Amino acid sequence: MTEPNKSEWNSNIAFVMAMIGSAVGLGNIWRFPNVLYSNGGGSFMIPYIVSLFLLGISFVLVEYAVGFKFKKSLAQILYFIKEKLEPVAWFVLLIVFLITTYYVCVVGWDFIYIILSFTKAWGANPDLYFANTVLHSTDSMTGIFTIVPNVLVSIAVIWFVLWFILKRELNEGIGFVSKLLLPILAAIVVIIVAFSLTLPGASIGYSQIFTPDWSALTNPNVWLAAFGQIVFSLSLGMAIALTYASYLPKGSKLVDNAIVVAFSNSGFEVFNSIGIFSILGFMALTSGIPFNELVTEGTGLAFVVFPQVFNVMGPWSSVIAPLFFLCILFAGITSAMALLEGVCYSISEKFLIDRKKTATAVCIVGFLISTIFATGVGSTILGVFDTYLNNFALLFAVLLECIIFGWIYKFDDLIATLNENSRIKVGKTWKTVIKYILPVCIFGLWAQGVYSTLTTADSTSITIMIILTVVLIAVPIIFAKLPARNKNFFNIEN
Repeated sequence: MTEPNKSEWNSNIAFVMAMIGSAVGLGNIWRFPNVLYSNGGGSFMIPYIVSLFLLGISFVLVEYAVGFKFKKSLAQILYFIKEKLEPVAWFVLLIVFLITTYYVCVVGWDFIYIILSFTKAWGANPDLYFANTVLHSTDSMTGIFTIVPNVLVSIAVIWFVLWFILKRELNEGIGFVSKLLLPILAAIVVIIVAFSLTLPGASIGYSQIFTPDWSALTNPNVWLAAFGQIVFSLSLGMAIALTYASYLPKGSKLVDNAIVVAFSNSGFEVFNSIGIFSILGFMALTSGIPFNELVTEGTGLAFVVFPQVFNVMGPWSSVIAPLFFLCILFAGITSAMALLEGVCYSISEKFLIDRKKTATAVCIVGFLISTIFATGVGSTILGVFDTYLNNFALLFAVLLECIIFGWIYKFDDLIATLNENSRIKVGKTWKTVIKYILPVCIFGLWAQGVYSTLTTADSTSITIMIILTVVLIAVPIIFAKLPARNKNFFNIEN
């Protein structure tokens, strides 16, 4: 069988919107404020901006150049560079897929909270409500045999939405949804931030952003935190940028687009943090709870702290609360569909399965795995998945990609690809960053992640991590060994 016709973006704006949508996710909303506050406040912006230019944009450009040059999937590209590297591609894609399975669960929780927000059904104790009523959470592993119906249904809804988007042609699905949701998301954030600045005590919060702790700049962990935020925020190494860039038409300005996407993503993070901090400042003033106890990351901020805020906000909370959770929903969907696109593309390209069938199979398998997180012990397992896959597996995958594209592939070809149509050019400095600086920084971040993971893991967590390790080794090898139905898979012309 021959390879099907290649999908292509119908406009540059569709590509840029899709890329911004992939970058703007849950991490922007609840991870960045905590990282900003915990690492020197306003002074953190210096290492953050340095990391954005030196490391974030640099690696995004690698993925843009590789995807645009080859116009193939990650699996086929790595096979072309060196036949034995194909399992690395499936290793990366499997990590991304597994991350999506629990990411969808968190988006599902948010979907539940959109409904709850209209009546503030979480009551006077949002912490207890989230753990007991929404999650039916238990620490015992026997809880894996207890399905939580409301979580299961919400997960099914999110997976159905993702399937409905992914099965459609590129511009009718991802392109259309990105152009629809991104402006709505931006409008919601503007409304929330504008309202938050009018709250009593807002200055207690937003002043944290503009009050620098200059001593933090001498702390290497602060710089690692800045780099880590850029890695996760821009979804580096997840094959998203590579896949989306492979759909670009000839003549695209790759460097220009990369800078627009990176600055849009970072601008969203900082602007959103002003709103988050202002609302938390209001909570600190009205409740007497110290500001540092309110600034958390993850589900604690979204499903516990903010419901507490909405409880004391007054009549306006019936508007702001649904908007806040709707913001998380839209950000989650645009990121999740981006995570899955690279997986679907590689499978479809190697095995010549059409887009609809590939999306159906991937979403069904994803839903089945996600049901693990819809059990009584689901939130515990989700935490282990998140820690292991982000702190260990994903950073290791990014490190491998740096080595492959920086040292094994003919790197100068990528420079020529980037500079061909772009107004902004790259050269030897970019090459030095990718070959030397980036691998060292990623290795430092990876080593720190491995250490923190292993030193805090209990026996149950270690067992789950061992199972994940076996899966991450076995499945990529199997996919690489499976015969390709696409006769052109092993023969790239570039």
